[in-house]
Amino acid sequence: MKNRKKIHLKKYSFHPITAFIIMTIFVMVLSFFLSLFQIQATYYKVIGPGVVDKVTVTVQNLLNYEGIKYLISNAAKNFVSFTPLSTLLIGLIGVSVAHASGLIDTFIKRGTLKINNKTLTFIFIFVATISSIINEVGYVILIPLSALVFLANGRNPLLGITATFCGVAFGYGITIFAGSAEINLVPLTQSAATLVDTEFHVSLLSNLFAIIASSIVLSFVGTRVVETVVAKRVGRYHLIVNEDTNSETREIKIEKVEEEQQKRLEAEVREKKGLKYAQITFIVFLLFFIYMLIPGLPGSGLLLDMKEKAYINQLFGENSYFQDGFTFLISMMFMLMGIAYAIGAKTINSDKELVEKASAYLKDVGHLFALIFFASQFIAIFKKTNIGNVIVAFVSIIIKHLPFSGIPLIITVMVLIALSGLFVTTQVTKWTILSPAVVPLLMQNNISPQFTQFLFRAGDSMAKGVTPLLAYFVIYLGYLNIYNTEKEPITIRKALSFVYPYCLIISVAWIFIAVVFYLVGIPIGPGVSPVL
Repeated sequence: MKNRKKIHLKKYSFHPITAFIIMTIFVMVLSFFLSLFQIQATYYKVIGPGVVDKVTVTVQNLLNYEGIKYLISNAAKNFVSFTPLSTLLIGLIGVSVAHASGLIDTFIKRGTLKINNKTLTFIFIFVATISSIINEVGYVILIPLSALVFLANGRNPLLGITATFCGVAFGYGITIFAGSAEINLVPLTQSAATLVDTEFHVSLLSNLFAIIASSIVLSFVGTRVVETVVAKRVGRYHLIVNEDTNSETREIKIEKVEEEQQKRLEAEVREKKGLKYAQITFIVFLLFFIYMLIPGLPGSGLLLDMKEKAYINQLFGENSYFQDGFTFLISMMFMLMGIAYAIGAKTINSDKELVEKASAYLKDVGHLFALIFFASQFIAIFKKTNIGNVIVAFVSIIIKHLPFSGIPLIITVMVLIALSGLFVTTQVTKWTILSPAVVPLLMQNNISPQFTQFLFRAGDSMAKGVTPLLAYFVIYLGYLNIYNTEKEPITIRKALSFVYPYCLIISVAWIFIAVVFYLVGIPIGPGVSPVL
């Protein structure tokens, strides 16, 4: 027999920036064909108690003169107005100062090194999960911190980045108290409920017990998934060190043991003094922060929207200064604590040195900004085409005509909501379209609107982290590449492969939680049952 040569096809992968450009072009071409066939969908929007308005959404073609003009004229606007860009910049300023001063390194050495790996992973996932009480602060603050902490603990920083991202994305809207999600979702849920009962009322605390229980369960399950599955996919961290035996920086000076011990003791004294200064700064900042959240006292309530009557609306309402300025306040806290530590530990000699060291930490972020630019164009173009809204509207039609009841209905609705979330990641937009179809259907099957809202939150989180259309996915992808030590960049496909197991198992956990609450009849909030 003749020897046959085996043909090996080279697997080609695109750089993330190239991938975003290709996806942008693909979406524009797709919009042309979908608009050519006049693809559209109709959904109903509640405009008053028991009153709906018919809304038709059509795919908009961007592969034409107007579409090209939109892309060119709005490129700068899409980039500047891209929310992750501003929040990331604000968050990184504080983190960079804290890192430059040595505060973060000292905190890691004295705090996290004594914590075992599983506990540390649980802490990051739990904090990431409940961080969505204030929008998306978890993405911009916790992801950079997790990389630093995991690296200092001798673990792969890519694992910390992935764990934190998964915690925020797949537990989004699940906190230990009512937050911004309640302010956004409850009015829509109540409006949809009036289509069946015009007097129905949905409390802002109607999901409180369910979200607290979910945050704990998901954190334990997520920790197990990260440690047993995701860690194997991410692999070990190989730190590249450039050896240069001729460089003066590689010279090893032999010192006496007594001198080394003396230096160590002096360093520990400075570190303790620096930490004391940082702790005092934190306490003062925290007291000032709390005072700004108390209404009615002299000069207090600075962060509240006093035009609102209910306190939770003052705190998380649309015009709340607390919600809009929270990322800035956290950044300021890190900055002030970093400066206080530098003064106490004498790690920084001048403001010039502080700025230079802080800038050095930010030098690797330039690549991330380039990535954000192209990601912002892709997401803006996709939204402009209306493809996502059309898909969600089709899902609402499917849900409206589901023949199931009980548990099959609950699971089907959750899965369909999760699938629609791949194309529309914004909670409010999605629930505006889906609630008039989902809430009345489940009410007719004896399922309360409050529990339906919880099912939506669960379905929304189940697949949130596996779509590049999630605005904060680019931060996760960017930080993976910042800490990547391989020659080839981490592609979108590879970044998604890290989170697929988490998505699958957490989705099962979400369904399990929902089914248990429904079958057992556990209250999901004060005086609120899963059934009517």
